[in-house]
Amino acid sequence: MALTKRTKRTIFVIWALFILFFGGIATTFLMVQNDAFGLFGGLPSLEALEKPDPDLSSELFSADGVSLGKYFRTNRTPVTYDELSSELINTLMVTEDVRFKEHSGIDLISLLRAASGVLTGQFKGGGSTLTMQLAENLYKTSTANRGSLYSIRVAGSVVTKLKEYIIAVKLEQAYTKEEILAMYLNTVPFGSNSFGIKVAAKTFFNKLPSQLSYKEAAVLVGSINAPTRYNPVYNPDNAKAKRTEVLYNLYRYNIIDRNTFDSLDAEPFGLSYKVDNQNEGLATYFRSVIRNFLLSWTKENGYDLYDDGLKIYTTLDSRLQAYAEAAMEQSMDTLQAYFIEHLEGDMPWIDQDGEVIEDFIQGQLERYSPHYKRLAKKYGDQQDSIDFYIHEKRKMRVFSWDGEIDTLFSTYDSMYYYKHFLQAGFMAMEPKTGHIKAWVGGINHKFFKYDHVQRGKRQPGSTFKPIVYTAAIDNGYSPCYPVVDAAVTFSLPGQDPPTWTPDNANNIFTGEKMTVRRAMAASVNSATAFIMKNIGPETVVRYARYLGIESPLAPVPVLCLGAAGEVSLYEMLGAYSTFANKGNYTKPFYISRIEDQNGNVLQQFVPEPKEALNEETAYLMLHMLKGAVEEEGGSARALDWRITYENDFGAKTGTTQNASDGWFIGVTHDLVAGAWVGGDNRSIHFKHWAQGQGARTARPIYEKFMLQVYEDKSLPYEKGVFEKPLQPLSVELDCSLYENDAASDSLALPAVNADEF
Repeated sequence: MALTKRTKRTIFVIWALFILFFGGIATTFLMVQNDAFGLFGGLPSLEALEKPDPDLSSELFSADGVSLGKYFRTNRTPVTYDELSSELINTLMVTEDVRFKEHSGIDLISLLRAASGVLTGQFKGGGSTLTMQLAENLYKTSTANRGSLYSIRVAGSVVTKLKEYIIAVKLEQAYTKEEILAMYLNTVPFGSNSFGIKVAAKTFFNKLPSQLSYKEAAVLVGSINAPTRYNPVYNPDNAKAKRTEVLYNLYRYNIIDRNTFDSLDAEPFGLSYKVDNQNEGLATYFRSVIRNFLLSWTKENGYDLYDDGLKIYTTLDSRLQAYAEAAMEQSMDTLQAYFIEHLEGDMPWIDQDGEVIEDFIQGQLERYSPHYKRLAKKYGDQQDSIDFYIHEKRKMRVFSWDGEIDTLFSTYDSMYYYKHFLQAGFMAMEPKTGHIKAWVGGINHKFFKYDHVQRGKRQPGSTFKPIVYTAAIDNGYSPCYPVVDAAVTFSLPGQDPPTWTPDNANNIFTGEKMTVRRAMAASVNSATAFIMKNIGPETVVRYARYLGIESPLAPVPVLCLGAAGEVSLYEMLGAYSTFANKGNYTKPFYISRIEDQNGNVLQQFVPEPKEALNEETAYLMLHMLKGAVEEEGGSARALDWRITYENDFGAKTGTTQNASDGWFIGVTHDLVAGAWVGGDNRSIHFKHWAQGQGARTARPIYEKFMLQVYEDKSLPYEKGVFEKPLQPLSVELDCSLYENDAASDSLALPAVNADEF
């Protein structure tokens, strides 16, 4: 049948309108893509579209594969599609994009529905697909790269949608549906500082995404568009209503039946809620301390610690770390109670004469309190105003060993309260590898941030004596070398007084003759002073450097008592580990490798041991340290026999003047560990020296830790013997043979040089 002119004209007009309409859309798309006249703002580059880069948390792992914590701006850990439960996938699609698997990024049915809703005022849902939402999540289409049209509200919204259409199509071309769905769930915020489904599943249910049920998935998916409004913890009624809506969608699309819907809808949320917190979990101090190293490494290597999803594998063992933290908590809880009891209401800040230091808290506020410094800057010399605000009480939550306490405290009250607490540090490492296995920098990271393993440096007291004896042994002295417990006087030219004679801890010189092994074991000061006088403090400083002590040390006589410099627990354990590593010093080592988010190794870290001592000297020092449990008066003889029985074991205690610092370091063939205990300030200490000895304060931490280590048969640490040098020893360890005149020629000792220096 021939068409009339009118019909032909009508068809022509329809086709013309069709071409103009879609041609206009195509032209508009081209203009948006090319940012014509700067109206639209740019689109993501081709490289950005091919490699979407959402902010990803970097995660820290123990040597045994346990997550220790994260570094993040937004707490996000990615997952793959295979790590998602089918329940989660079904719930997401029926809620956000039921035709997700059928469209190519743009769902025309949803678009028409959304447009109809806008025109009629009967809104029935948005037109954005999951892929379009992913475009917004990845590239911030509504806020990034805004052209001049964005100054017009409606025009800006239209441009944003056009951008999302274009990006969605490109994403669909570049990725599979499964990859897009996983990427979407990785980029969504779920509230409570959880970004991405993996963190959200852990935060709200302590589960992996692969373990989520319909009931749990409905809660999380329901919160996607309004995480605060539908937060099940803070807005449970809203969350319950939203969950019902999501579950009904599952029923509506025949994913679940009516009975299942009714049953799930009636159940409680089943939350196991816990927000990731830098003050919680294992190794909080360790994570904080090594952050500076990681920030430096990432800067040098072109990465962002907080955004690039790095995987940092440490040398720590989660089991040893847990035992160390438990030992710290148990020991310090008990010690703190004893400390407060022994004070009998007195203040713990005491001067060298045993008197309470006046205005101690005021001085601490002026020196350390940020609030006080702000007030001083604001009010200048108006001390009355400063004092008013420093004593103004407010609600505050404070630490106690019985749990956190809500109270009304002023800044002054808070400083006064916290200065009554004893602090501590603990570290354990493998001497042969240098790997640090446990690190506890303090008693509670939330309330006491300062790390007492590496950052904190204090006088080492008698734990420094083995370094003095190392210098002597390496210069020809034998563990059997005889010394007399008698006063040793050093001349101090140009000083007042001009001489110094160190006392023993009990202020008594017995006149008894003993070996240097026994003298070190019993921590006899006069014997160490005698050795120092013979070999000279410069020699001792040199050997301290060989053993990895980098902190400043003054080459003066008091160095023999560990009172001429401050060192860290980290340094001291590195030094002691040299003895158990055949004289090779390895700087304590805590990162094994760093990987990118895809598991590619970016850098492998390898310890670099260096020879500090010969094998014989190192072994002789282990023999010297064993004296702490084998010699009469040995400072570690009270250690639990379950640690020392059928085990080569060496140790040294240390206590500084007025018992401001207590130390204990223990050495076995495969593990070196030690603890420090003291006040935040050296003026804070026990009233009497004997009460604050390292054997009483620090030893229990070590003891509790090692008992747990030996009890755990899953660990590789076992009792054993110290490995002897390959060559026969040049000295005899049986000191009774030195008493035999016939043997004296072959067991000659170095001459004593007691001249003043």
